[in-house]
Amino acid sequence: MNHQTRHPFFSKPGALASRLLLAAMFLTLFSCGGEKEATKEAVPDAPVYTLVFLDKTQSVHVDKRYVNDKYRQALTDIIDQNMKNKGDKLEVYFIHENTSKARALSLTIRSERDNLEGANATDREGIETAFQLTLQKEKSIYLRQLLAKLNQQNTGASNLSTDIWASLPVIAKAGESGSEVKVYYFSDMVESVKGADRRDFHTNPPKSDAEAEADAKEDTKKLERYAIGSPQVTIVSPFEPTASSKENNPHVTHYWQTLFQELGGVSVEEL
Repeated sequence: MNHQTRHPFFSKPGALASRLLLAAMFLTLFSCGGEKEATKEAVPDAPVYTLVFLDKTQSVHVDKRYVNDKYRQALTDIIDQNMKNKGDKLEVYFIHENTSKARALSLTIRSERDNLEGANATDREGIETAFQLTLQKEKSIYLRQLLAKLNQQNTGASNLSTDIWASLPVIAKAGESGSEVKVYYFSDMVESVKGADRRDFHTNPPKSDAEAEADAKEDTKKLERYAIGSPQVTIVSPFEPTASSKENNPHVTHYWQTLFQELGGVSVEEL
């Protein structure tokens, strides 16, 4: 005699009710988790703190067409992508002999959305449109100020030294704000400071990746007192794609990639 095999879910009479009750409990827990997740997603992101370091030394020529076009486009993208909400901040420092004291510009987004609570779809659309209009006006003003700093010439004696190390305490201070920190170097990254315990890549650049790594790890010991956190770091180089390795030394880039990796596990992107 063939016996029909029953699915375990229905293996006992009366089990259906208890199974359904259990399923209902799981659904309730699941939906509560979903509500919590939705609430979590509704919390605004931390403000973005953007640091732009503009090289104002003799080796970077922003008056060259290629460099100026590339840098203008990169700065336009930075304003567009990083300055989106009230509290988003951008500071510009000049890289030269006295980098850490060379803050040239400080901008903060003031535009703010009206409260959307209780607003219907039409009102929400109007509020968003009004916010975007004021935000775009603010961003266009900031971009003009930023581009003016890009083209500002440095004819003083400070253009003889390139102190990129001095950007690290600036980054560390920005990290203390609790914001998401994004760092952009508009530079050839040729550190050049006189002194027994400093690097001068103009006179003594790293000749291999192994040498660059050794130098970076040695320098980490001097610089690890700066708790830079985990910023997003981008190097916007002034070199054309056809530049030779003598002009655009790949080992210099490797030095900085190693240094940031050692200091905070930070990866460096190069544009």
